Amino acid sequence: MKFKYLFAIAGFAMAVCSCDEGTDKIGMSLTGNNDNINVTTEEFNVLTASFIPDSVYTYNNELYLGRVTDPETNTMVASSFMIQFNMMEETHMPSKEMIARLHNGQIVADSCNIYLFFDTSKTFGDSTTAMKLRISELNYPVADGVHYTSFDPVKEGFIREGGLRQSQLFALNDYTFSDSIRATSDYDPHVTIRLNKPYTDKNGVTYNNFGTYILRNYYEHPEYFKNSYAFIHQMCPGFYIETTDGLGLMSNFMSAQFAVFFDYKDDDGEEYSSYLLSASTDEVLQTITVKNDKAALRQLVESDNECTYLKSPAGIFTEVTFPVEEIKAAHAKDSLLSVSINFNRVNNVEPLTKYTFSAPKKLLLIQKDSLNSFFENKQNYNNKYAFYTTLYNNAYSFSSSSDINTLIVKMYNDRLAGLKSDPNWVEKHPNWNKALLVPVSDVSIVTSTSTASTPIALAHEMGLTTSRMKRGTPASPIKLRVIYAKFND
Repeated sequence: MKFKYLFAIAGFAMAVCSCDEGTDKIGMSLTGNNDNINVTTEEFNVLTASFIPDSVYTYNNELYLGRVTDPETNTMVASSFMIQFNMMEETHMPSKEMIARLHNGQIVADSCNIYLFFDTSKTFGDSTTAMKLRISELNYPVADGVHYTSFDPVKEGFIREGGLRQSQLFALNDYTFSDSIRATSDYDPHVTIRLNKPYTDKNGVTYNNFGTYILRNYYEHPEYFKNSYAFIHQMCPGFYIETTDGLGLMSNFMSAQFAVFFDYKDDDGEEYSSYLLSASTDEVLQTITVKNDKAALRQLVESDNECTYLKSPAGIFTEVTFPVEEIKAAHAKDSLLSVSINFNRVNNVEPLTKYTFSAPKKLLLIQKDSLNSFFENKQNYNNKYAFYTTLYNNAYSFSSSSDINTLIVKMYNDRLAGLKSDPNWVEKHPNWNKALLVPVSDVSIVTSTSTASTPIALAHEMGLTTSRMKRGTPASPIKLRVIYAKFND
């Protein structure tokens, strides 16, 4: 290797990528006698197909609730979720003797509410649509670990028989609040679930409401409240919340609060009202369950020979097959400076309406066999086998700045290494030259040193999106542009 030319090659790569000339003259225009480097370009055919995953990994931060009809399949898409509540360590309450309300000599709570908060900026459908949800108490906690959108607490037997189970009508645009209140910046769209009916715990003890169950146990078993683990495993394993009636609304769930209201007296006998508050946070587990019609999705992709699809949540990805061997064989001794490709959208068949699903804004190109491990390990794109882009000019483009040439080289090297140890390696690894286009969303945090959010990982998009994509077929392939460089002898 001629090391003195390494910086020259890097410089030429940048120049090539920024040049707007046609590819037929690019080699001549950027080759200089002094540098003794030859740059050439080639185009290769890429094939694509639709890929329907069984389910996808769920991150802890993107939950949706609701049911809508997918206009492309005319079938229902439903999202529901399981939440746990975080009990802060060293939670303090007034002494038991200060509690004002008593019944038969025992303390009682005034009331108990769960508040579900939603982000209307991530809402699909009509916010005035009447919906009905059901909240069900879990019998035992869902364990930490890997959870996919196919996880269903009902089918998995997590719902407590005879436990708290309550239905609630709601609309996100809640007209029980005045227009002036809903217009203020302090108002957060939410659903209030009042847990004030008699409640019987696992030991057969009946309380006038769920809040009293919490309050009495706080004083009888303070060890149950020392942290979230104790609270979840001894008092409240969590709740499963699903939509059971209504159609036409899907909204992003932001957080939940669990409040037990009570009265107490101070040393002077003055009476006050207060509450014990707990919230759903990233420190405790949340899971989302997505239900869509896989048979209808298969029928959709099989009936369309001209397009592939991108559809979320847990719907359809586009599979990309790269001609890795052709790319390397065409210039066996050359270096890959740049690999770029555009995936173009195709206009919708259905007329656009205010309830048409939008196209995914963010996309990940990921080596197919790395899909699950990438999301389970909560990774960010790395420009090695995972590449990120956004929708621009009706296309998703991976240009030279994405460095997807590293993916081609990785695929080629993986194949070489595999064949050295096993002549049947390719047959055993049919996805070795395949990647997937996957709708994603950013997972961000706000650091203590800045008020701006910082992306730390990518998660599967759990909102409603869809896009028809130009399909790469043998008769009409998608073009992959490769720029090579080599030193002249």
